[in-house]
Amino acid sequence: MTTPKLALTDAAAAKLTADAIVVGTVQGSDGVELAPGTEQVAAAFDGDLAKVLASLGATGKADEVVKLPAGGKLRADVVVAVGLGKPDGDGAVPAEAVRRASGAVARALAGTGRAATTLSALDLSAAVQGTVLGSYKFSQYKSETGDAPLSEVEFVVDDAKDAAGNHALKGAGAIAEAVNTARDFINTPPNDLFPASFAERASELGRAAGLEVEVLDEAALRKHGYGGILGVGAGSSRPPRLVRLRHKGPKATKKVALIGKGITFDTGGISLKPGAGMDEMTSDMSGAAAVIATMVLAARLNYPLEITATVPMAENMPSGTAYRPGDVLTMYGGRTVEVLNTDAEGRLILADAITRACEDEPDYLVETSTLTGAQVVALGKRTPGVMGSEEFRDRVARLSQATGEGGWPMPLPDELRGDLDSKLADLANVTGHRWGGMLVAGVFLREFVTGDVQWAHIDIAGPAYNSNSPWGYTPKGGTGVPVRTLAAVLADIADHG
Repeated sequence: MTTPKLALTDAAAAKLTADAIVVGTVQGSDGVELAPGTEQVAAAFDGDLAKVLASLGATGKADEVVKLPAGGKLRADVVVAVGLGKPDGDGAVPAEAVRRASGAVARALAGTGRAATTLSALDLSAAVQGTVLGSYKFSQYKSETGDAPLSEVEFVVDDAKDAAGNHALKGAGAIAEAVNTARDFINTPPNDLFPASFAERASELGRAAGLEVEVLDEAALRKHGYGGILGVGAGSSRPPRLVRLRHKGPKATKKVALIGKGITFDTGGISLKPGAGMDEMTSDMSGAAAVIATMVLAARLNYPLEITATVPMAENMPSGTAYRPGDVLTMYGGRTVEVLNTDAEGRLILADAITRACEDEPDYLVETSTLTGAQVVALGKRTPGVMGSEEFRDRVARLSQATGEGGWPMPLPDELRGDLDSKLADLANVTGHRWGGMLVAGVFLREFVTGDVQWAHIDIAGPAYNSNSPWGYTPKGGTGVPVRTLAAVLADIADHG
């Protein structure tokens, strides 16, 4: 992972020496218009910059990038205009539009040494995040890596020494780097990222960040009765793990549990998935990747909270030792589950992790996972579903929307619980129908949340992985969703309890 060097500057935008200077454009009522913050650059073109850009086809639509040689009018070689779309009803540009535009232009400037951007005049944090996220490139397995990512970016602000501005630069940059850490995990192929190696890499990152680290191997899992994790991992030659990471910040008054699903590859097990698209199941550990990256971020930003991550890791494979439809598993804590479908494996390892996390008596519990294909059917590829305790669920969804990750609150209807009744065990892992699959999974997980813990489950089955072309700050492959949501939730709990 390579992150551009970031800095603030209060020098006049038109006088900055750079390979490229970035300006924003919007869709106005009469065509393309320049966004606020571009006045000095526009003056160098005698006020005709918008007209010149329009002649080159610029419209101001989101993610549009148009390059214009500066022709000696600036100290930069090229003016790069990036579209922000339509302003909101008050004429302001939304933070997510700034984030997306900054990402689009960072991708377009791959191979460029130094750029300066005026998008920071609209929203500094969003411009920083979008720039770092859009610069992301995963080329570890390529013999020809192409253009290097953008190497240095200056953000034009009124006062480069302002404490708030520098705090925003540091915080937004750290969050974006955490997202990219999660992306690196997700994009690593499953022959290199399996439970033991994933646990080892998580441990190394955790210890380097100053976190307390505990790893349970298959013997320890068996000793303590983690039947869900052991059952799912039984079919693989690469046995499961459970990783625990702990951060205790200064004057911590609230305890938060984070949980992420770490299925390093999911064939579906005996209930084998169709072959088409199975390669994308390398991303079935995206929840775990997000949680591990968030824990490293928590240590880096030293949140005044006690945060413990419980991350189950397994590979779901078919073999002579694999668990079967019809098996009954005894979960951590003693409850029993009848397995009706081995491809509903995520909820089984998460049930063990949730029960263990609740033993720590957290005030809040947030779990995230690529849990159900039903999430994609219900909400599409970009919108996570958020379930859980109603008040906390709505709080998490609201914060997710503010970050640009767009989590949407979903119900947990009580009538669905009866559909999980089992003839053999305390409950079954799936129902006998296909209705409300995302909600059923949430109802199943609710069974293992104990006490008065406020909890939320974030289903990222679609948003965790982008199968199509890059857009905005989102690359093809692992996206790192919902690291920004988790960071926002932790910051909100730290500030407001």
